[in-house]
Amino acid sequence: MATFYSLTSLRTASSMTLLGILSLSLWSRAVAAESATNVATWTINEFMRAQKVFLADTNNVTNGCQFARAAFELAESATNDTSRAKIARQGIAASQSALARDAKSGPAHYYLAMNFGELAQAEAPSLAAYRLVHEVEHEFKVAAELDEKFDRAGPARNLGALYFQAPGWPLSVGSKKKAREWFVRAAVLEPDYPENQINLAEAHLRWRERAEAEKALKALERLWPAVPTNFPGVEWEKLRTEWGQRRAETRASFKKIYQGEP
Repeated sequence: MATFYSLTSLRTASSMTLLGILSLSLWSRAVAAESATNVATWTINEFMRAQKVFLADTNNVTNGCQFARAAFELAESATNDTSRAKIARQGIAASQSALARDAKSGPAHYYLAMNFGELAQAEAPSLAAYRLVHEVEHEFKVAAELDEKFDRAGPARNLGALYFQAPGWPLSVGSKKKAREWFVRAAVLEPDYPENQINLAEAHLRWRERAEAEKALKALERLWPAVPTNFPGVEWEKLRTEWGQRRAETRASFKKIYQGEP
């Protein structure tokens, strides 16, 4: 039978445990907030740096592509559609400036597609956004023809994502067959890039293809210990966090659907 002393001790221990959990939760939130602030600061600074370099020599194709990339990164993190559209248009202009000087620049077509995508998101739902989706598709296809391994098979990865996420015909360009084709292509080209395996795992789970989903998840697990080393620094911090969340969610979904670990 518990004595007054033991009950008091238990209550004290429980209170200390609760305080410890609350302290850990608050600490985790503080770390996450600081991380988000660091990423936001880096993104803004990189945009300003790339803009300055581009404006100093607008005839330089590399400068145009780098500014278009920075514009996409900033547009993606915008908190409202007005800002997203304004920034994306700068990225579009920089990409088109680069293409005016080198029509066969794979990176310029690639970042034109990325910024078209941000502008479409800002303007959706609308006829203009619908038309932009087709522009996104076209530019990624051109980029894939010119430089398919750019950005770790970025053209194939993003085409797969476009076909996977978009509604199907007649509403949009969505296609299971095309999503599979391009996701597989990205994983073949750059199997060690985590997002290429995550995309495959997510798609196979949606399509209830257990063996293929398990294969992609196992490939991802082999890569995972090296992610902090292979993708270090604040410039990769946002993606590392997103990959971690998607990995956890995909593993949890697999376990729920198939009642077992991959």
